[in-house]
Amino acid sequence: MEGRVFGLETPLMTALQHLLDIPDGEGGNAGGEKQGPTRAYVRDARAMAATPADVKELPGAYAFVVDMPGLGSGDIKVQVEDERVLVISGERRREEKEDAKYLRMERRMGKLMRKFVLPENADMEKISAVCRDGVLTVSVEKLPPPESKKPRTIQVQVA
Repeated sequence: MEGRVFGLETPLMTALQHLLDIPDGEGGNAGGEKQGPTRAYVRDARAMAATPADVKELPGAYAFVVDMPGLGSGDIKVQVEDERVLVISGERRREEKEDAKYLRMERRMGKLMRKFVLPENADMEKISAVCRDGVLTVSVEKLPPPESKKPRTIQVQVA
């Protein structure tokens, strides 16, 4: 099963794919019995499934737009893993006030994360990120198309 649609990962399919790809023995069980995924792994899978993103292909770049409500630029990490995987992550923590008691808590807290496999024509050296009003935009420029090779003419000599 492939978690990609049009070369980009969808949150639901990615989370399901990650849950299915857990190697045996990762649960720390010495008896060899199958264990469920680790707590950190499930947290990351939920974060990826719950973080919506828009991906746009522009004439000269790819744009990844991710909602990161309540996070400042210091709370957001944009990384490239395994040469072609763009990872966008952050964590929103609950505001702790000693004299306040929550009557209702509806805003999402916790980890936000998305992973995207970048296409072959993405320029890995030209990636920029801007966060404005809780919306992160990561731009990845495209490499110029390869120049077509002109046919080489070989002169024929008469012998």
